[in-house]
Amino acid sequence: METPADKFMDELRNVIADAEELLRVTSDQTGPKVQEVRARAEESLRNAREHLQGAGRQLDAQVRQNPWAAVGIAAGMGLLVGVLMGPK
Repeated sequence: METPADKFMDELRNVIADAEELLRVTSDQTGPKVQEVRARAEESLRNAREHLQGAGRQLDAQVRQNPWAAVGIAAGMGLLVGVLMGPK
């Protein structure tokens, strides 16, 4: 079962991959404004990738330190989603 956090991380990875592909596809575009935007986009991607890796390491460490808390949180979130999506 994919948790909301997993889904968010997957979507963030997809955004990063799409942005990298866009930078590759537009690499032949020239001009000072294009170069400025490309530089900002590359810096943003670099920062996002570092934050994503850091968050993954931190989450992994937390789960390893508190495995039962992680299971309880996942079960609670599953119950909450089930209640919210259940018949009304």
